Formats: sequence, C-alpha cells, structure tokens
Amino acid sequence: METEIVSSNKNKIKEIVDKNLMVIATLFFSGAFIAGKFSIVEFPVFSLTFFRFLIAATILFLIMLKRGEDLTLEKSDIPKIILLSLLGMVGYHVLFFTALKYTSSVNTSLIAAMNPIITTIMASLFLKEKFPKKAIGGIIISFLGVAMIVTNGSIDVIKSMNFNIGDIYMLFAILSFSLYFIVLKGIVGRIVSIKLTFYVFLFCVILLIPMVIYENPMSYLPKTTLKGWGSLVYMSVFASVIAYLIQLISVKRIGPAKTSLYINLVPLFSMIMAYFILGEIITLPKILAGAMIISGVIITLKSKKIEIKK
Repeated sequence: METEIVSSNKNKIKEIVDKNLMVIATLFFSGAFIAGKFSIVEFPVFSLTFFRFLIAATILFLIMLKRGEDLTLEKSDIPKIILLSLLGMVGYHVLFFTALKYTSSVNTSLIAAMNPIITTIMASLFLKEKFPKKAIGGIIISFLGVAMIVTNGSIDVIKSMNFNIGDIYMLFAILSFSLYFIVLKGIVGRIVSIKLTFYVFLFCVILLIPMVIYENPMSYLPKTTLKGWGSLVYMSVFASVIAYLIQLISVKRIGPAKTSLYINLVPLFSMIMAYFILGEIITLPKILAGAMIISGVIITLKSKKIEIKK
C-alpha cells in the first residue's frame, strides 16, 4: 500500500515538473520577441538570423557529438532540408526581424499565435487533409483578432488602407513558417529530431553567407554593444536550443497535444514582458485581439481532435 502511495506521489511530482518545464520553454520562446527588439537595432536582418543559428547549430553539434549521434544524411533528404531552412529559418526569421523594425513585440507575438490555424488551412490545401468544418468558427474568430491588431481596432485604417507594414511582414512570416510545417511532415520521423534540427540550422547558416558578406559585418560589428550580443545569444541558447530540447522532452512525456497548448501562452507572456521591459502600451483592442486569437486556436485544435476520433 505504501509502495503504491509513493509511486502515485512520484507520478504526480513528475507530471508537475513536466508541466513546469514547458512553462519555462514558453517563457523562453516569449522572450525571443523582446530580445529581437533589442538586437535588431544593432544587427542587419540577415546577419542577425545568421549569427543566431550559427551559435544554435554549434551548440546542437556539440550535444550530438557528446551523445554519439550519427551525423550522416541521405542525399535524397538534402533538398527537403534546404527547403525547410529557406522557409522556417531564413524566410520566417528574416521577415520576423524585419517586422520588429516597424511594429511592436506584442503585435508580432499575437500574430504569431495564428500559426496553428494557417498550418491547418495549408495542410488542407497542399496535403489534402480533411478540413474540420467545426474549426471554421475558430478560424474566423482568430482572423478577426488579427484584423483588430493590424487596424488597431480602427475602421479608419481600413478606409485609408494605411496598415502597419510591420504587421504585414509578420503575417508573411507566419505564412512561411506554416509552409515549413507542411514540408516538415514529409520528413519528420525518418530523421532523429535533434539531427534534423541541427541540419536545418546549419543549411540556414550556409544559405545566408552571401547576404552576410553583402551586409559587410565590419560596418556594424565594431559598434555592437553587450546588450546587442546578449540579446542575440539569448535567442540562440534559450529560445532556440534549450526551449527546443525542453519541448522534445515534453512531447515524449505528456504528448504533442498537451505540449502544443502551452504555446498559446506565448502572446500572454510576451505582452507582460513587453510592458515591463520595453514599456510597450497594452491597449484594450490588443487584449481583446489576443483573447480572440487564442480562443480561435483552441477551438480549431479541439475541432481537429474531434475529426480524427471520427
């Protein structure tokens, strides 16, 4: 009897630890929206993306060496990995960092929350996956939330078509990342996750070399401050490597469905961080927009589960 109680308590503690780990990962992901706001001031867009994934790829490489992972790749997988790098690393992050030059970190994190819904629509179009009709309501709610962010809740913006260009860049960033997930589905499972991520990061670094040379590193590196490098290292180590590894552990222990729900906390954490660290104003339209987007995503995810059960 005592053994069963001890075992039960251990399982409860383990579950609490697993959940708290994912909260930490979510905090790290949220911090990337704040750190990016600092680093984009000191690094050009392509160079910022290059250095972020150069550091992240180096750390993953060292982890793989220590674990004795097989580093070989099938030639047939290389084109898909390059495409993954172009869409999920180069495309998304270049557009993301460009967006941060023109809009707030709150706006970018709220728009980023649309990713599961855009991916659902893409999967229906390109992978011919069954589109859950019950998800339509959630999709409409989320799109209305994004419209509220882009227009700042003002009808006059629609009339004048004077949208925030940064928000538009972020919408394209999410489109690129959704396409990344579509391509990822065709390769994930065949390659060990950490190795796949390492090579996606590595090809991103290689692809960006010409653009980094064009941006002339010597024109900005001597003037880069400790804050700039600190923000970049944070995104590389905490938001890329550590958060990713925690997410892998979480998927194994509590499953992908429960893990994905924690990502919905990113806009909330980003909003709080932006208020205290950057002094960004949190308006009522943004709070309502965030609630609409997150509610829409949850409705959509639940609808997808219902369709699968049928």
